[in-house]
Formats: sequence, structure tokens, C-alpha cells
Amino acid sequence: MQALNSFFFQQHLDEDEYIILIVHKHWRFGVSTLFWPTLLFIGLWAILIVEPGKYMFYGIALASVAALIWWIRNFLDYFLDAWLVTNKGIIDLEWHGWFHRSSTRILHSDIEGVSYEMKGIFGTLYNYGELKLEKVSTGTVISMPYVHRPKQVASVIMDTMEHYVHSKNLKDAKTVQTILAEFVAGEMQKQSIEKTKPKIVVHKKSK
Repeated sequence: MQALNSFFFQQHLDEDEYIILIVHKHWRFGVSTLFWPTLLFIGLWAILIVEPGKYMFYGIALASVAALIWWIRNFLDYFLDAWLVTNKGIIDLEWHGWFHRSSTRILHSDIEGVSYEMKGIFGTLYNYGELKLEKVSTGTVISMPYVHRPKQVASVIMDTMEHYVHSKNLKDAKTVQTILAEFVAGEMQKQSIEKTKPKIVVHKKSK
């Protein structure tokens, strides 16, 4: 699974960025999308067992390829619609088709709040719900439905946000300290140069 994640998602990361959590919809929705193409594939080869024949084999082989493409398409539609929670922010990925994908990056500093909502009998039984992110700058809400264990996912995002903000504050403080230290060092160097400069005394000639 790690190799699969790296193959599909590594291209969306910066050089010094790494994935903390990959958020998908609940697995039952992925299984449900694969049910019919899987059933069709099995059914086709079951027909061949009952009615074997050369031309029947060619026809079923061709139909099986179509069923397999359908299966792969549904799998990618489920697997590639995901949120990547990284050390820098959240990357919202959407797969719209074979040649159409979109990616939206939200920095942790741009997130105002994280919330989730679980409703319905199945949502409670299977522990899934809608996860929402609210952006600071625009106030817009980005959401993903049917997230498995939304409370735990929201907790991970909040912890990552706090760590990011804390690290950013430390980095900014160190930058300010460096600037102040360079300024003080420059002023002290100026003063030492002024002290070592020889004083020029001008003598006035008496009339």
C-alpha cells in the first residue's frame, strides 16, 4: 500500500513535504462501486464454462476487457478522490476521468477550523461522516463526505496544524533574532571604526 500511495500521490508533494495521513471515503463505498464490474467479469467467464466454444471465448474475452476497464475506472475514482494531510497543509485531490484531475492546496495557516458531522443510522453504525475545513481568507468551506472515523481524522488535522503553526512561529522568531543580531553587530562595528579613526586637528595660524 505504501508503494501504491507513493506512485499516485508523491507527484503532488514539494521536496521537503511528506504525507501524514491519506483521507478516503469509507471503504464500503469503494467496494460498492466495484461490485457490478466484478460480478459482470465473473458472470462472463461462468457463461464460458457452461457454453464453451471458440467464438464464445473471443466474445467473452473482449467483454471481459471492457469489464476490467470499468473496474479500474471505478477503483481510481474512489482511490484518487482523497485528501493528503501533509506537514505543510492539506491537498484536496479529485479524479474526474482518465485525462482530468484537479488538485487544491490549503496551508495549515489558512485553515480557520475543522469540523465533522455524522448523521443517519448507517453513518453511526459504520462510523463515517462529512469532514469540513473552513478557510481563513475567504471563509469558504471545503468538505469530503463519507469519511471513515471523521473524529479521529479531524483530531490528526488539528494536531498537525498546531505543530505547523508552532514550528512556523519558532522559525519566524529565529529569523527576527538573526536580523537583530546582525543589526547589533553592524552597529558595534561602526562604533569601533569610529573610535579607531585618527582625529584631525586643524591649527589656525596667528596673524
